[in-house]
Amino acid sequence: MPVLNRRSLLVAGAAAAAVPALASCGSSSSSGSSDGPLQFILSGDANQGGGYAAMAKKYTKETGVEIEIVDVPYDDLETKVRNASKANDLPAIGRMPSVDPMWLDRTVDLADIAAAAKPIEGMAAADENGKVPALPSDLTAVGMFLNKDLWDEAGVEYPTSFDDNVWTWDEFLEASSTVRDTTGVKFSLTMDRSAHRLSSFLYQHGSEGLALTEDLSAYEANEATVGALEKFIAMNDDKVMPRSVWLTEEDPNAMFKTGQVTAYYSGSWQIADFIANIADFEWISVPMPAQAEQATNFGSAAYMVVFDGTGQEDKAVDFVTWLYTPENYAEISRISGFLPATEGVEVSYDDRQEDFDLYNAAISGSPAFVGESKARDLTLQVAGTAAPLSGDPVRDETVKAIAGDITADEAVKNALEQLNESLA
Repeated sequence: MPVLNRRSLLVAGAAAAAVPALASCGSSSSSGSSDGPLQFILSGDANQGGGYAAMAKKYTKETGVEIEIVDVPYDDLETKVRNASKANDLPAIGRMPSVDPMWLDRTVDLADIAAAAKPIEGMAAADENGKVPALPSDLTAVGMFLNKDLWDEAGVEYPTSFDDNVWTWDEFLEASSTVRDTTGVKFSLTMDRSAHRLSSFLYQHGSEGLALTEDLSAYEANEATVGALEKFIAMNDDKVMPRSVWLTEEDPNAMFKTGQVTAYYSGSWQIADFIANIADFEWISVPMPAQAEQATNFGSAAYMVVFDGTGQEDKAVDFVTWLYTPENYAEISRISGFLPATEGVEVSYDDRQEDFDLYNAAISGSPAFVGESKARDLTLQVAGTAAPLSGDPVRDETVKAIAGDITADEAVKNALEQLNESLA
């Protein structure tokens, strides 16, 4: 498959509040009945400008159909919907982190909406019968932020676009160490404790990550993977990077916002938060280092699903169809700071357009294998043939290596073994 192509993106903030999380997913007023509001379960809408809440109000005004937004903590979302599926008490609609085999057979076919909305290549997949059980809600991509005040105070230059001479990791580490030492902050860099972020670091060092083969039969890693992981492990030395983030889950977002680090390796979803919550210093998005590859890691941030068996399937499909029209999809992308996951949607954001233009360039310039890997992962999910994993093997084995319990080579072998066991 070709690499995903993207256009302009960015963020803004609209203040629409979502309904508090309910005790259960469905309710007597909605689940199993065509009457009552359409219950729409998701996570993080209130933190992303309340885009879905705003669109729900707009839809009710236009159609009279009420949409009830149920915003639950991210860590609870998967379990809540699984339990609702077992209890035959699913909501009408969900914005889910992945396509879960626990409820895959309880989904409505969204192929007609997909044909009209045209999801970006690799972001939607059909099963062997042509059914499309989920649509991408929006894209997410990895990127780097600098504390601009610190870098300017130290007098150290940095690239601001891919037209510049983009730095290598060795150049970045030398520059960020100079900023750290000159300004007296604690660390050069912090990175989210996530395989999604780590994978982009691996890509930049010539690895293709721990990826499915083309025939979906196994996970493999190329020869550059162990060396790249060794470099990352060595960076967690309580000087370049704080060991506490990966070993004890200290919050890297808080570290950056409180000025403890010169740079933060995270992603596009942080922009809305930084606009709203960083007032003590200037920050800037910059190209991630390339050594030798320029690459980000990107994919669907979440998946829109219409659940079957609620008695509200037709109304739910009508709402999702409406949501994915170009005008409405552009509007929620503007409000929530989403990177659109469909072709041909242009979004005019209220602030920091240049930051999201940078993500657009990073996605467009990434190697083809990144998009191909995402497409294979989704195809496997839609087929329902992989067992759910306990935890995140890449992240969890890397944590053991940072702690000194295993080597980088053992971490890669252990993670591959766990991933391949899920295919058995």
